[in-house]
Amino acid sequence: MSDAFCSDCKKNTEVVFDHSAGDMVCSECGLVLESHSIDETSEWRTFANESGDNDPVRVGGPSNPLLTDGGLSTVIAKPNGASGDFLSGSLGRWQNRGSNPDRSLILAFKTIATMSDRLGLVATIKDRANEIYKKVEDQKSTRGRNQDALLAACLYIACRQEDKPRTVKEICSVANGATKKEIGRAKEYIVKQLEAEKGQSVEMGTIHAGDFMRRFCSNLGMTNQVVKAAQEAVHKSEEFDIRRSPVSIAAAVIYIITQLSDEKKLLRDISNATGVAEGTIRNSYKDLYPHISKIIPSWYAKEEDLRNLCSP
Repeated sequence: MSDAFCSDCKKNTEVVFDHSAGDMVCSECGLVLESHSIDETSEWRTFANESGDNDPVRVGGPSNPLLTDGGLSTVIAKPNGASGDFLSGSLGRWQNRGSNPDRSLILAFKTIATMSDRLGLVATIKDRANEIYKKVEDQKSTRGRNQDALLAACLYIACRQEDKPRTVKEICSVANGATKKEIGRAKEYIVKQLEAEKGQSVEMGTIHAGDFMRRFCSNLGMTNQVVKAAQEAVHKSEEFDIRRSPVSIAAAVIYIITQLSDEKKLLRDISNATGVAEGTIRNSYKDLYPHISKIIPSWYAKEEDLRNLCSP
């Protein structure tokens, strides 16, 4: 129910929407306030595991300005049944014979969408990755290169530019077999191509250890208070010249914070959650240790607790 002004009741009253007639009716006096309203909600609910081949959708997807025809072309579906329909079968064969200049782009965009979904990325990052790949593809310089690595690198750059960075290891986990080294090479190649096109350096965005903190803490199942302390600590750590990667610093801060709480985590578990090797976490902890008293929030741990931490 929702509220609307009723001319008979002379006040705002609750209204009931009659979906079958499209009428909006006052719940107190029964006056029809609006008739033949257009219902803008979906006609159905589709469940991926139940729909099978009986998808009730009667329209295509939204237009895509990155494609030649805007993504609004018609695709002839394959006929159903053993005998099939002669007309649709013939049209389908003619369609397959025709050349679609956007076929490779469509497949690339589908792959990027799949990787984005597996990483839980928002649509803006996926769209930015599509734009980056389109720019590289237009230069006709992708032939002979590892396609999976290129698409993964586009997604990595898009995450950086949208200030939602992911580690190369996270991108690698959904890159269909592409290695970290291949993705790294593809990233350097794409940046070089984009710089050649623009004539200026490509803005990649700065990575901070705090960008990874909430996600890593969530992977470890840490409580809100511990997460808050970790975020404050990693923010203060940026005031010191600690020459470690942001991911390594984030992992080391999590290790320190958990050792000061009742939710102690094993180094192995932190390594699995962050993708940082145990030895790297130890070395980062060693670099952070001299500054612990200034990094750890005073409300979270006392001086005595800090002295009880094991020295590196």
